[in-house]
Amino acid sequence: MKSIRIGTRNSALALWQAREVARHLQNNNYLTEIVPIVSSGDKNLNQPLYSLGITGVFTRDLDIALLNDEIDIAVHSLKDVPTQLPQNIEMIAYLERDYPQDILIRKESARNKEFHELKLATSSLRRRAFWLRNYPNAEFSDIRGNIQTRLQKLEDGNFDATILSLAGIKRMKMEIDYEMLPLMICAPSQGVISVAGHTDKPEINEIVRQINHNPTQICVEIERNFLSTLEGGCTAPIGAFAEIIADQIRFKAALCSLDGKNCIAVDENFVYTPTENFGEKFAKVVLENGGKELMAEIKSQI
Repeated sequence: MKSIRIGTRNSALALWQAREVARHLQNNNYLTEIVPIVSSGDKNLNQPLYSLGITGVFTRDLDIALLNDEIDIAVHSLKDVPTQLPQNIEMIAYLERDYPQDILIRKESARNKEFHELKLATSSLRRRAFWLRNYPNAEFSDIRGNIQTRLQKLEDGNFDATILSLAGIKRMKMEIDYEMLPLMICAPSQGVISVAGHTDKPEINEIVRQINHNPTQICVEIERNFLSTLEGGCTAPIGAFAEIIADQIRFKAALCSLDGKNCIAVDENFVYTPTENFGEKFAKVVLENGGKELMAEIKSQI
């Protein structure tokens, strides 16, 4: 069999993720080739994602390459992947989740400031809303780009701190001070590397399924079903995190208004059964408790 062509964005972090998938496949004695592709999301660093008017901004170019047979599989950070996939594309594997948390990184001059005093740089509606839920007078600046770009903008910009995913810092082995943020609920499927395939390539897809981490798949499918039922796409302030603890799953999630004043949350422990769509079930609880009106309000404001 020829090498499996692994498509990826060409940022340092994306290439690390692609190499991690390649390593798993090579451990199963399969040849791999990494094919970097520049995504539209990486070409526009001046606008916040939500203003680009589309979901899947970081996955679209890899989807096209997959459909055009330029690559055999595409590696994504799963939180960037829309819950509605293009026709003939399917998710075929999830690597074990490592670090789902959000973290705060300060510049030196803000080392002694209290959280409520910090001016934050983040373009994420979720991070803004959850922060405002706790610190309603906070000020924000937009920030985009890869980890290194954001950290440089933090040093150069007129703000005190930024919020990043811990996974990126750990994967890049960056020696940097950070603070955990228990007030945040991570984005659905944050910290998970996923692999998409073409439905017309069952042989390759079957090979890639061998590296799937089933406990991670169970958790992220709950989170993504929750997201898709709320119709959040990648833009609404929605956090969702499922984890397996002993013989149960704990699921924490929330939908927040853009200003953080109205948050509808769920926190459930349950025994998993594959026949029940728990993500949809808990999303309907949110929708029935004011979430439907809140989603309409958010969509009218974005």
